[in-house]
Amino acid sequence: MEEKHEHHHEEGSLKSKLILIAVTVLLLIGAVVVERNCDLATWQLLIVYLIPYLLIGHETLGEAVEGIAHGDVFNEDFLMAIATIGALCIGFFPGADTEFPEAVFVMLFFQVGELFEGYAEGKSRDSISHLMNIRPDVANVERDGKVETVSPSEVKVGETILVRPGEKVPLDGVVVEGSSALNTLALTGESVPRDLNEGDNVISGCVNLTGVIRVRTTKSFGESTVSKIIALVESADKNKSKSEAFITRFARVYTPIVVFAALALAFIPPFFGAEGYGADFPVWLNRALVFLVVSCPCALVISVPLTFFGGIGGASRNGILIKGSNYMDALAKMGTVVFDKTGTLTHGEFAVEAVHAGDECGAEESHVHAGEYSDKEKVLLHLAAHAEHFTTHPIGAALRAAFPSEDTDGCEVTDVEEVAGHGIRAKVNGKVVCVGNKKMMDVIGVKGHDCHTVGTIVHVAIDGKYAGHIVINDKVKVGSKEALAQLKALGVEKTVMLTGDRREVGEDVARKLGLDECRAELLPTDKVAQVERLLCEKPSGKTLAYVGDGINDAPVLKRADVGIAMGGLGSDAAIEAADVVLMDDEPRKIPLAMKIARRTIRIAHQNVAFAIGVKVAVLLLATVGLGTMWMAVFADVGVTVLAVLNAMRALALRPHK
Repeated sequence: MEEKHEHHHEEGSLKSKLILIAVTVLLLIGAVVVERNCDLATWQLLIVYLIPYLLIGHETLGEAVEGIAHGDVFNEDFLMAIATIGALCIGFFPGADTEFPEAVFVMLFFQVGELFEGYAEGKSRDSISHLMNIRPDVANVERDGKVETVSPSEVKVGETILVRPGEKVPLDGVVVEGSSALNTLALTGESVPRDLNEGDNVISGCVNLTGVIRVRTTKSFGESTVSKIIALVESADKNKSKSEAFITRFARVYTPIVVFAALALAFIPPFFGAEGYGADFPVWLNRALVFLVVSCPCALVISVPLTFFGGIGGASRNGILIKGSNYMDALAKMGTVVFDKTGTLTHGEFAVEAVHAGDECGAEESHVHAGEYSDKEKVLLHLAAHAEHFTTHPIGAALRAAFPSEDTDGCEVTDVEEVAGHGIRAKVNGKVVCVGNKKMMDVIGVKGHDCHTVGTIVHVAIDGKYAGHIVINDKVKVGSKEALAQLKALGVEKTVMLTGDRREVGEDVARKLGLDECRAELLPTDKVAQVERLLCEKPSGKTLAYVGDGINDAPVLKRADVGIAMGGLGSDAAIEAADVVLMDDEPRKIPLAMKIARRTIRIAHQNVAFAIGVKVAVLLLATVGLGTMWMAVFADVGVTVLAVLNAMRALALRPHK
């Protein structure tokens, strides 16, 4: 409700400002008509113009006074106030022309600039605040046989919640009953719904689309995905980029220099004038006022932070959470990208890749069906899956997943014995089936065969004779190879994979994906040492990014110039340590983040160059007497408006390649 109120308040503020500008324009036109058709004294004319001036400028004047009271004298409000009051007073000097319309116009256009700034900032905030819509309002928790509607913060870990179609998932958990489709757009930027079945993990913030599901909570509300994301978004503007920090420091030094330079321009040159101080002072005062208006750093102070804010918003719409605009600089300059393997470039889930059966697997049980395998391979997989029926080991889970009918085909499994570090021995339909590694085969006196396929080899023996082996591997993500190709195309010089997995497995994945370097069999401390080495080797002016998802990746994510975490399946520690979070674990989001960062910085640089270029040109003209107040208005407010409109381009969802 608070967010909605804020949104409506902002909309109302913009509308009221627009009305104020429209009324001021009408009053200004009326004042010009009065000036041209009525022969009024200067002081009477001042009163006529004061009405639109005070109407449009009372806010700016008030903020200037407030700034002086709080010690913040040299701000854009102060510059506008001094310049316009000077323009109102200049007509009272002997021989000087009145500049009442110019004074009103400066204030009017200053408010127009503020209007555009407010609109652009609102758009930028909307692009980020759509993530705030994922915040769940209530949770339906089952207690004592009844469903109670409570605040998500009141639900304990282990309780069961009911999520109906159309409702947001309030807490992270596991589906214990029901199936549905989830809308994950707010989290991942992907519009395709994700199917959800019993046993699947579900994260908070998604919208349940079709069926009723019962979810057993695994995290409290404070530790849930939705809470962490909101915290990340809310803190995103605290870390400023180098460009933003420079502009802030620049404005603090620049503004007082400009004020004193304008004072010097107004009071010193008349001493050297040919017509005397009194006659020349209005001329130089006018130039000083033009100088003041032109020198206002509004375009820089407003547009640069707005550009970065828009870039962060555009990234968030694509499921990329950037924790601060300072990380935009690091993303744009990536020269080395280091990857973890499991869960980052691969799915982190074991699956059967190949089945190689020997003669011991007859075809008498070929009625069983498991994928596109031969009769012998089906038999081997069938018996291995049954032997692993009771184990919780990931390899056993992979075998059962490859033979889904294992628990319903009525086969008899007895005498199950787990041999620690070796494998499983069981009787399946009266046959002694041994499933395990080479050590298992040595124990039972069976010679296992080597396999040309790289992966985890599971050997199978039936009644004391070797029957074949099954190759199990972690599947490479579909987008991994494309992501690496795109990074190379963007100028990344080196791609490296650091993994704790076996050397042959790691090198096989690296070869398939085209990585430049692979280091395997690493402990977490070894990964830090490798990253330290790569940081020393990286080219100057380039940054090193580390991409990971596990608890063991947290130290490396912190050590890298920019840490990128997989937010979907990634550990809390990794997400906390990272600077950038990919909400859907999609590797192709890394080059997209790089493109968004580069585009954002390019727009910021365009604004800086344009603003400074125009201002310097008009300042030079003003100093030599060729600049007018109308030029000054364009150089200040006009440039600000154009810079703000350019900054809004950073909101584009898909940057140009």
